Amino acid sequence: MKWLRPGPLLIFTSVVAFILLWWIVSRLGNFPAFILPAPGEVWERLGQALRDGSLLRHSWTTLSEVLIGMLLGVSVAALLGYVIARSPVIERLLSPYVVASQSVPIVAIAPLLVIWFGSGITSKVLICALIVFFPVLVNTIVGLRSVPDDLRDLMRSLLATRWQTFAKLEAPTALPVFLGGLRIGATLAVIGAVVGEFVGADRGLGFMVNQARGQYDTALVFVAVLALVLMAMSLYGVVVMIESRLLSWRQRSKDTEKGEV
Repeated sequence: MKWLRPGPLLIFTSVVAFILLWWIVSRLGNFPAFILPAPGEVWERLGQALRDGSLLRHSWTTLSEVLIGMLLGVSVAALLGYVIARSPVIERLLSPYVVASQSVPIVAIAPLLVIWFGSGITSKVLICALIVFFPVLVNTIVGLRSVPDDLRDLMRSLLATRWQTFAKLEAPTALPVFLGGLRIGATLAVIGAVVGEFVGADRGLGFMVNQARGQYDTALVFVAVLALVLMAMSLYGVVVMIESRLLSWRQRSKDTEKGEV
């Protein structure tokens, strides 16, 4: 049966083992709930947060910031990556600024963005875009420069336009590397949103963690962290699904080669 495959079964077993170990430690250590709540207490707090709607409300805020930030960061990174990959002059001109922007931790930039753009969604979107920008930019450049020169020469000999060269050669070649950067960016974007909400916000899962921490509601902190983990894993899974759909031709090519052999 499908659910008995080694992969899902191993994941299920590891999750159960982790929860069991968590329960044992919380009970044998006799920790108070504000230090280490038991799994049952976290489950009850999860139910309360779902019933009063707070978890869904804060999760939607964080997810909106992440998705808009990813869209902005990926779009700018892909466009700039194409320009840099095509022009060594622009690369020498912009590379110092791009590298310098990544040498400063996002936790140091976040307060400035909140001061400049307020504690609303704009500052969070910009933080997400900044944290997604660099890995997607680098992977775009690497992917475009991995195109073999002989294939570029072939496209020129066929009098292909720049758009045809991009659509038929550069994009398919760079897509696997680009999607690898998008995998990283999808998980980093969640971190960016939470950092922004820690600095200044009145809603979102980061705000929820701050609020619960101030009230010593550790079970609610666990609930918010669990929601963040599920959000990051879901975004990563969506990128993997997109990758498998867009790169299905690679698997067909491998199958064809094996059949010929």
